[in-house]
Amino acid sequence: MLKNYETVFIMTPVLSDEQMKEAVGKFQKLLKDKGAEIVHEDHWGLRKLAYPIQKKTSGFYHLIEFKSEGSLINDLEVAFKRDERILRFLSVSLDKHAVAYNEKKRLNKKAAAIAATEPNTEA
Repeated sequence: MLKNYETVFIMTPVLSDEQMKEAVGKFQKLLKDKGAEIVHEDHWGLRKLAYPIQKKTSGFYHLIEFKSEGSLINDLEVAFKRDERILRFLSVSLDKHAVAYNEKKRLNKKAAAIAATEPNTEA
């Protein structure tokens, strides 16, 4: 049975845009090759870290929400550990409430984006 998961990983800030996209692509491919269905992705960009990791004070954050078998998480985390571009990662299983919250958050974000692009009709 497929379960919902969410994984956030932080990549080293010394990567070029191209290298960062390649790293993200590697993990997307791993998930798809192992039969996972990617539900949502969000690139949070370069953010300041709460504390230095490997003498770095910032990193590129990326979130992937997906559905898969539980056995895939171990393979994914091994891949994170083997990649020197990854500073930290966290994978969590989502219950039905978290899934509903994420969907609601995406709908609100989409509605806000649509409202921002529509011309103001009030005069």
